[in-house]
Amino acid sequence: MGNTVAREDFEWVYTDQPHADRRKEILAKHPEIKALMKPDYNLIWVVVLMVLAQLTAFYLVKDLDWKWVVFWAYVFGSCISHSMTLAIHEISHNSAFGNCKAMWNRWFGIFANLPLGLPYSISFKRYHMDHHRYLGGDGIDVDIPTNFEGWFFCTRFRKFIWIVLQPFFYAIRPLCINPKPISRLEIINLLAQLAFDVVIYYLWGVKSIFYMLAGSVLGLGLHPISGHFIAEHYMFLKGHETYSYYGPLNLLTFNVGYHNEHHDFPNIPGKSLPLVKKIAAEYYDNLPQYNSWIRVLYDFVMDDTISPYSRMKRQLKGEVKQD
Repeated sequence: MGNTVAREDFEWVYTDQPHADRRKEILAKHPEIKALMKPDYNLIWVVVLMVLAQLTAFYLVKDLDWKWVVFWAYVFGSCISHSMTLAIHEISHNSAFGNCKAMWNRWFGIFANLPLGLPYSISFKRYHMDHHRYLGGDGIDVDIPTNFEGWFFCTRFRKFIWIVLQPFFYAIRPLCINPKPISRLEIINLLAQLAFDVVIYYLWGVKSIFYMLAGSVLGLGLHPISGHFIAEHYMFLKGHETYSYYGPLNLLTFNVGYHNEHHDFPNIPGKSLPLVKKIAAEYYDNLPQYNSWIRVLYDFVMDDTISPYSRMKRQLKGEVKQD
């Protein structure tokens, strides 16, 4: 089922990530971009509606045949669940209430987490900030696959399985690469999630719980939206570390596809990233970009030169400050 790829290690680089320098350059040339550095209060209402939509779905699936529970978990629940993880991504950057109300964002992230079924929001925030500060940092950035993933998932069939198992690897990778002490907020996130799951089970039974958990797992695995996991930083072109996607699925994902723009300006909400691209078009139009996440998934599996090893890695120098 495919040949072993030639790459046997990550692409080690000895330069800083490009985003900080480009941000300084763009702000010097386009200072009006600073006006976009403000909360997106519409995000609050979108998240509330998404939670209500899932609560409605939990109720509607409780008496369906199992085949329809599975069907709706993949067709509808997976989309909402994956979209919610990207709302949590927005909230982790304090996009809902702003930096001046950081704790409001943490509590809101725990609320947004509820229909996913598994605690995620607080831990994601801790590790995601490291991803921005130390992109590709060895032993720090847990977005980088482990050496085992790069070594083992090296054929077409195994890469396909790796995509299916993405939720599993994203869950265990922090424990392997950069374990951190459990925080008080993570315990609160866990307890709130357990309480919510118990209430859903008590009210509507096992089918609602299955729909909730299956939607989260399926949505983060073999799913068109999951193409963004690979599209963002896997090195399809040598020397290019971050890639943007400008296709229609940005409408469901809070513009996470605008990934060069996001790493350049992580304090600008996803809603405004298309404006960043429009204002500073000369910086983004000629960068490598995608228009199909499905094509990204296909190319990742079928291209024998691409594997989990296709990531830039760097040894960090100086003091490393983590959340």
